[in-house]
Amino acid sequence: MATRRHKVFNLSIILIPWLSLLFIGKRSLRRYSLAGIFIVIFEIINHLYGHKRHWWKFYDKRKSFIRDELPFSVGPYMPLSMWILKYSYGNFKKYVLLNVVSDGLFAFLFIDILKKFKIISLNRINHLQFFAYLHYKAYILYGIQYLYEKIKRYTLFY
Repeated sequence: MATRRHKVFNLSIILIPWLSLLFIGKRSLRRYSLAGIFIVIFEIINHLYGHKRHWWKFYDKRKSFIRDELPFSVGPYMPLSMWILKYSYGNFKKYVLLNVVSDGLFAFLFIDILKKFKIISLNRINHLQFFAYLHYKAYILYGIQYLYEKIKRYTLFY
């Protein structure tokens, strides 16, 4: 059974990022939502793999992918990806820098805070490996958005 702290945490990591999308603008929401949806699906697959490999451990006794990993996939990934794309798409260096900062903060700082609150800790990977696990998906996201923009531009001209 999930502790109250874990339930509040799960609710907050889902609601806060999604509520922030109210301020992104309708045009940006439409423009970046396909890449955002793709990265959520890709992240769920990655979380299933990491869950199977025991790369992290949740402190609540009964292990549940839906209660433990899924809120991380559904909550911050799509909104954060869309915000980063909005402020940096077209400037690849800026995009990489924003992703390095956000992934680094999560992998090296936020994960330790979650460990102190007894929600999650790294198990079979270290912080640097976890950073790589988070960060490589940024290039896939950018590639998906780039392809989407190319296809959209191509269909407008033909």
